[in-house]
Amino acid sequence: MTAAVTESANAIAWRRRRAGIARTWHEFATQKAALTGFCLLVLTVVLALLLPLISDRTGLDVTRAAGAPLSPPDSTFWLGTDIDGRSVLLMTIWGTRISLLVGFSATILSVFIGTLIGITAAHFGGWVSTILLRFTDFFLVLPSLVLAIALSAVLPQGIWTIVLAIGVTAWPSTARLVRAQTLTIESRPYIERSRALGGGHRHVIGRHVLPGVAPLVLANTTLVVGNSVIADATLSFLGVGDPNSISWGAMLETALNNGAVTRGAWWNLLPPGIAIVAVVLMFTLVGRGLETVLNPRLKGRHS
Repeated sequence: MTAAVTESANAIAWRRRRAGIARTWHEFATQKAALTGFCLLVLTVVLALLLPLISDRTGLDVTRAAGAPLSPPDSTFWLGTDIDGRSVLLMTIWGTRISLLVGFSATILSVFIGTLIGITAAHFGGWVSTILLRFTDFFLVLPSLVLAIALSAVLPQGIWTIVLAIGVTAWPSTARLVRAQTLTIESRPYIERSRALGGGHRHVIGRHVLPGVAPLVLANTTLVVGNSVIADATLSFLGVGDPNSISWGAMLETALNNGAVTRGAWWNLLPPGIAIVAVVLMFTLVGRGLETVLNPRLKGRHS
């Protein structure tokens, strides 16, 4: 009998969650800008995943480049070539994979750290909260770009070093947001009722706090991805990225170092720059749309 009641309760909970997801998607879809950004973002991610099947990356090898150095756009190379004779269009397309990989990976790391610290500080309070808040304040006042450059310079150069450098410097804003939302949730009557019925820390956090902060964390995550893409491009442009990978920041660094600006080779600069702006804009549109739908204050203002 108890098992049947538990199963029925779980079924009701899952039905409510599915209904909530459907309602959230319907509200999100009413925002044209956010929906456009979402569709373009999905196309970009699918293209990045399918690139090995639809494109040959041998043209990225400088020893197999088929074009003349810094050749302007023509019918063969639609966006011209770089200093090594490689297709700028091919490099820009393949750069999507590295930029999105670093952006998503660094965001997952930073959001995980920020969510863990934010929930822990709000839930336990006292000296635990004081220590974690001072730790967060230290990272807030420390220039994140300088710290990321220092980490990238000390650690071996590679993609995962960039991910680590961005991830461990981008979490404080998430921690602040999650802490504030956790304090709001834990001040509600059903939390006191749960504790009075014997619910421990794991039950309160797992059953009440995490589901409550998840929507705002999701909305914040899409915004953090855009910032991570910019940080990756910045670090690569400054020469502390992975020298063996084709990324948009590395393309800009190569163009600058090889005199593309002085030679008027604008086709070496505009494609990766526009790609960075476009991807960040997609994530920003989706993030703002999710914020409007999932944040109660913004939702009330929107309606």
